[in-house]
Amino acid sequence: MTQIPSKQQIMDWVADHPDANSKRDIAKAFGIKGAQRIELKRLLKELEAEGQLERRRRHYMDAEKLPPVTVLELLAPDGSGDLFARPLDWRGEGPMPKILYTPRQTDPALGRGERFLARLVEVHGEDHQYQARLMRRITATPNRIVGIFRKETEGGRIVPIDKGQDKEWRVRPDATLGAQPGELVQAEQAGPKGRLGLPLARIVERLGDPSAPKAVSLIAIHQHGIPDEFPARVIEEAESQKPATMKGREDLRDLPLVTIDPSDARDHDDAVGAQTEEDGGATIWVAIADVAHYVRPGSALDREAWTRGNSTYFPDRVVPMLPEALSADLCSLHEQVDRPVISVRMRLDAQGNKVSHNFHRGMMNSRASLAYEQAQAAADGNPDAQTAPLMDSVIKPLWHAYGLLRDARARRQPLDLDLPERRIELTQDGRVKSVNFRERLDAHKLIEEFMVLANVAAAEELTRRQRPLLFRVHEEPSLDKIDALREVAQASGFTLAKGQVLHTSHLNRLLAQSEGTDFDELINISTLRSMTQAYYHPENYGHFGLALKSYAHFTSPIRRYSDLIVHRALITAHGWGGGRDGKADGLSENDMDRLAETATHISETERRSMAAERDTTDRYLAAYLADRVGAEMSGRISGIQRFGAFVKLDETGADGLLPIRDLGREYFHFDPDAQTLIGADTGLAIGIGQRVTVRLTEAVPVTGGLTLELLELDGDPLPQGQSKGKRGRAPRRMSTKSRLAEVKRAAKRKRKR
Repeated sequence: MTQIPSKQQIMDWVADHPDANSKRDIAKAFGIKGAQRIELKRLLKELEAEGQLERRRRHYMDAEKLPPVTVLELLAPDGSGDLFARPLDWRGEGPMPKILYTPRQTDPALGRGERFLARLVEVHGEDHQYQARLMRRITATPNRIVGIFRKETEGGRIVPIDKGQDKEWRVRPDATLGAQPGELVQAEQAGPKGRLGLPLARIVERLGDPSAPKAVSLIAIHQHGIPDEFPARVIEEAESQKPATMKGREDLRDLPLVTIDPSDARDHDDAVGAQTEEDGGATIWVAIADVAHYVRPGSALDREAWTRGNSTYFPDRVVPMLPEALSADLCSLHEQVDRPVISVRMRLDAQGNKVSHNFHRGMMNSRASLAYEQAQAAADGNPDAQTAPLMDSVIKPLWHAYGLLRDARARRQPLDLDLPERRIELTQDGRVKSVNFRERLDAHKLIEEFMVLANVAAAEELTRRQRPLLFRVHEEPSLDKIDALREVAQASGFTLAKGQVLHTSHLNRLLAQSEGTDFDELINISTLRSMTQAYYHPENYGHFGLALKSYAHFTSPIRRYSDLIVHRALITAHGWGGGRDGKADGLSENDMDRLAETATHISETERRSMAAERDTTDRYLAAYLADRVGAEMSGRISGIQRFGAFVKLDETGADGLLPIRDLGREYFHFDPDAQTLIGADTGLAIGIGQRVTVRLTEAVPVTGGLTLELLELDGDPLPQGQSKGKRGRAPRRMSTKSRLAEVKRAAKRKRKR
């Protein structure tokens, strides 16, 4: 009779034969037949219970080793440029093995985060444990969530932090990654719905205490998948850069250029200057950091900048597009320091019209780094020690040129939205100290007008030279959205004309009607919501909001990849390429070949950053208001949905929800056309624009959610409808259709009066 192998013999055989390790393979290898298979099965179960072997489908494996064929996720290149990957299904107790990915020349290029099926070969004597070869690219990416881990007897659950997602996820005991109860985690879908109808998830990263100081922006970074750590090779490339020299550059260091930025700005990528002309016009200079000199096409810096698309700004941190060695140093236009720039000189006539422009690649030296408030005070006749010497050469010419541009803007009639910007001030430990609205100064508007004009000049220059570029496109709003805006305007007592081609001047007239009234902010927000989203595209479809035929982004290459593409296009168009070491820094063939792909990608990264910034603001506001639960607040209805009404609070600008289940004692019908909730008993109509007094009933910082209770509507207490009864439905005295028609007729009569 064949002798049954020992546990160690079984372990050794499994390790030596990773491709053939089913129970049948093991039995055949040791000559085990008949009744002896029962003893082999017992041994395998004991090894499995002891954690020495793991059964995956019908095969057994060493729990501390990976199968020969497995799914991997590609990581960022390391400092040496080597590509490593991580296994998606590591269940061992020890550290996750290191896997070197070695692509063949015929393999498709894989990007960071992509998943692929790979064949693994175990190696010894190296700093990695496996080498991987591509078998098949996997295009599908599983759903990912960020949430709070709740431990249970068998594994646990993840409660999503996204306030728009109420579905919990179940985690098996072997997929918790050691997460602790209440810990913030990132997880991905690991299977279809299982027990209790909950989808399965696998924790892939532990993010720590969700209530810790400054965790709010960290939540948004992980929730939206924003890359926040630079690969070592990118850092090394940035830190190895040398300051640019005068080679191939014009000397612009005598120009009276200054930077004007927020007082806490760490980087300065644009400088401005002006000169008043005898005919009443002006000459304007806008100089922009020459990022293209340092970030060359195809470099590690370029690949990482493309991946990020743009910088993302939070109250407590910035996730930059470029490493600090460039963004805060070599590319930043610090005062009294020579810095390379691409600049544009623009001539204005006495009416503020741009009559000519020309571009230059040069070297500048900033006279001063000014804050907005500092420049404004000087323009108002209160200069300080830094701005007093600059009054005649810098401040007065700048404000003269701004006056001309302001007049030209009034004739052009771009969309004139007035939306106050919130400023969240934090304490040193990351708690919310105050929430205020930023003051809009002429200094802010001056810089905006100078940048708009420079962007127009860049688009016109490249179009004239028939060079490829990325346009900033903003298409006119749809008829449905304009009709919805017209409904809001009429409900507020204003008019938006019908039956004509829409121009921004029509919208501006509506905004002017509401200015200074109780509906001012509502009309501004509603107008903004009616607009389409701006995006990047290689074709020019115009910019509706700015009332411009041609527009591109040129003025912020430190924080936007689109601007870097425009800079490279200008370099190529003017024949400035070559640069240091003879390496081209203009628009490469690869840049041109994937211009459409780049446009789509950076439009998506821009929306990703906007969503992350908005979610972070909501969470900080919820944290700020958490101590005021139970307090009464004033606000205005800003949105209507089937599940309730949204209220924008006056004091903070935060948005809270009035759940429909808590609106009075009657049943409310949702009318999507009129954007109202209508009481079934009383006929009470709750619509956009109405003033309300509410009570804050819940503030959840981890989701940013605010729940409110309605106390007064337009200064009056709510009428008492009939009781909703057990099912929350009021008895109907007339049909829903009849009640809605009656309320609409009443609202129409009220508007006519």
